[in-house]
Amino acid sequence: MTEAARASRRPPGTPCWVSLMAHGLGSTEAFYADLFGWEYEPGPQHLGPYVRAFLDGDEVAGIGQLPPDSNLPVAWTTYFATDDADASAEAIRSCGGTVAVGPLDAGPVERMAICSDPLGAIFGIWQAGDRPGARPFGLPGTPVWNELLTQESVAVGTFYSYVFGHEAEEYKGPDAERYAEGPGGLDYLTLSLAGRPVAAVHGVGRALPRDRGPHWMTYFEVTDPDGAADRVLELGGRIVTPARDRIRGRLATVADPEGAVFSLIRSYGEGGPA
Repeated sequence: MTEAARASRRPPGTPCWVSLMAHGLGSTEAFYADLFGWEYEPGPQHLGPYVRAFLDGDEVAGIGQLPPDSNLPVAWTTYFATDDADASAEAIRSCGGTVAVGPLDAGPVERMAICSDPLGAIFGIWQAGDRPGARPFGLPGTPVWNELLTQESVAVGTFYSYVFGHEAEEYKGPDAERYAEGPGGLDYLTLSLAGRPVAAVHGVGRALPRDRGPHWMTYFEVTDPDGAADRVLELGGRIVTPARDRIRGRLATVADPEGAVFSLIRSYGEGGPA
C-alpha cells in the first residue's frame, strides 16, 4: 500500500464506500452524471461490468451492472472499512448475520464481501489496498451519511457494535419527540468510533416500507434538496418523501429511474440526519 493510501484509509468500522448495482449501466451513469456531475472510469470487473464515479478528480462511488437474469433489488449498498475482511466475515456469521458473497479479491491487495445483518439489511465490507474509499467528504455530489432503517434499533445496534466496534448512543435531543415515528418516541441510535458519529440505526417500526424491509440508506450532499428532488423527477425518477427539515439538515428521499432509493441532504452540521 502506498503512503498516500495508508494516510487516507478509513478507520475500521467507518462507512467507506457506496455502490449501486443496476440493470442499465449506461442509462444509470447518465442519470447520476446529470444529477451530481459525476464522471466515470472503468472499475474492477470481478462481479461484472463496473465503473467508478469521480467528482473533480476524486473517487466518490461505484456503479455496476446486474446480470440479465438477476432478481436482486436495484439498491445502493453501504460498505464498512475493515483491516481483515475474512475476520470480519467470521464475526458477522457468529453474530447471526449472513455472508452472501466472498470474501473475495477485488484488486491486487483489496478484499470485499457482501453481507446482511440478522434482520436482513444488506451491507458490504471493504479491506482497502491502494483504494481506501470514497472522497472527498462533505462536498455536493458526495455520500455524507449512512443510516440503517429497521424495525427497532437496540438488537441490531448490538450486532454492529460487536462486529465493527461501534459505540451506540441513543439520541435524546430536544427535538426527539418531534421526529418520532410513533407513540413510543424516537428510536434512533448514533454509531460512533472514538467519539465521532459515523452512522446511525433508525427504528421506524411499522413505518418501514414493506416492499424493502430493513435497509441501509445513503445520503448525498446537495446545495438544494428541493431543487435536486425536482431534477430527479425530470430525469425519470420519483420522489419518495418530499424535502423536509430534520434535526441536522433538510432532506428529500428519492428513487432513480430503476427504483434505487437514496436521500438528498443539505447538512446543518456533523453527525448526519435523524
